Amino acid sequence: MKLCVFDFDSTLMDGETIDILASLAGCEAEVSKITEAAMAGELDFFESLTRRVAFLKGVDAAKAKARCADLPFINGAADIIKALKANNYKVIVFSGGFSMGTAPARAKLGFDMDFSNKLHEKDGVLTGLVGGEMMYSDSKGVMLSKLQNILGISIENTIAVGDGANDASMFEFAAKKIAFCAKPKLKELANIVVDTKNLREIEKYI
Repeated sequence: MKLCVFDFDSTLMDGETIDILASLAGCEAEVSKITEAAMAGELDFFESLTRRVAFLKGVDAAKAKARCADLPFINGAADIIKALKANNYKVIVFSGGFSMGTAPARAKLGFDMDFSNKLHEKDGVLTGLVGGEMMYSDSKGVMLSKLQNILGISIENTIAVGDGANDASMFEFAAKKIAFCAKPKLKELANIVVDTKNLREIEKYI
């Protein structure tokens, strides 16, 4: 058994879930600016996440879920997951975004499991609060190490794929560190760089 872990936003999904949800609150520009700085490694991830989610306070939860159920995927997303599974990889998604986006994507793309965060809602609206498994800059690395221990999978048999600064912690635990259409900070830490926006480009490395 082998393991491939993907980031979700801007890696499997074409865009940032938080920015898409911010459009429902009429504050997409403000949130997108914070997202860009966070992915470039210019802001602490936890602080940036909580600041951005606060903008979503009052958004209708049903509308948010409907939007997240129909997120666009990067070209080749379904193909690369199918190829990985055909080569005996478990395919896991780690997202600093939200389960209301990753869970529908799992049903459509066929990856094995997703770990993400959960937007708090009350009385049918988002409260502007968030909690979950991927709240910090090192959360992905911590979770990847745990999965390797549970599944008995070595670093040598692990691939990590991401695009932003909060994906860096995964690379410590992966032999193949793939920066996909990534920010400069992540490219510096990668040993494989893919700048073509098609996930099938990764197939040659599996």
